[in-house]
Amino acid sequence: MPVLRIDDAADERLADYRDLTDVALRRTLEPAGGLYIAESAKVITRALAAGHRPRSILVQEKWLDDVRTLAGDAPIYVVTDAVAERLTGYAVHRGALAAMHRPALPSLAEVVADARLVLVLEDIVDHTNVGAAFRAAAGLGADAVVVSPRCADPLYRRSVRVSMGTVFQVPWTRMTEGPGGPWRAAREELHDAGIHLAALALADDAVPLDVFAADRPERVALVLGTEGDGLSRRAQEAADTVVTIPMAGGVDSLNVASAAAVALWALRTP
Repeated sequence: MPVLRIDDAADERLADYRDLTDVALRRTLEPAGGLYIAESAKVITRALAAGHRPRSILVQEKWLDDVRTLAGDAPIYVVTDAVAERLTGYAVHRGALAAMHRPALPSLAEVVADARLVLVLEDIVDHTNVGAAFRAAAGLGADAVVVSPRCADPLYRRSVRVSMGTVFQVPWTRMTEGPGGPWRAAREELHDAGIHLAALALADDAVPLDVFAADRPERVALVLGTEGDGLSRRAQEAADTVVTIPMAGGVDSLNVASAAAVALWALRTP
């Protein structure tokens, strides 16, 4: 692989890494060019193990040896700490960044074909919560994750980091927009796969989680909504059952990633 030392943050070869601040990347679900950024040698290694391909790697001199075997035929750009910070907009302190080719997402039907427990995330905009939910999905036995069209990008660097790389481990895809919104088609595809939709929400007719788990359907999709408003009306209407986590101490709900972990644990399969 070519190792190229670059001392100018404005060099066009570094364009994939320019302005990687939260503010810049929150403006789009998926960065232009079909790319995503993997941060640290450990995350890059997990991405490669999942079959993803690097377009290039950006590294400071002191970490060059850590990534020499990871690049394949892709170039390694070596820069100083100062150039890296001017380029990305933040202090790069996790060793390396890689511009990875974003793989094409499978269809929803493909992702849930053999799944018994699915996690569905609707419009969750905080990348930390998305990453934490993926980690819970991986650790607590979910077979797949489905995200809504407006949900934050699971391959955003913070999502990947918080997930401990499990976004590369759990099969996932994004719902597609269609007439009547994404839920009409998603509900039909999930039902075609024999999956029962359980919406986690506060509602007068909600079934307590422990009661639902005691007689859970064989195949379940657990649906959780955005941090502030919770599930949309269309998501709740698409659900076969509305489920709630019984709370105490005057607290009405948990953080969405925490709620996902509790519900996935309750619904885990042997």
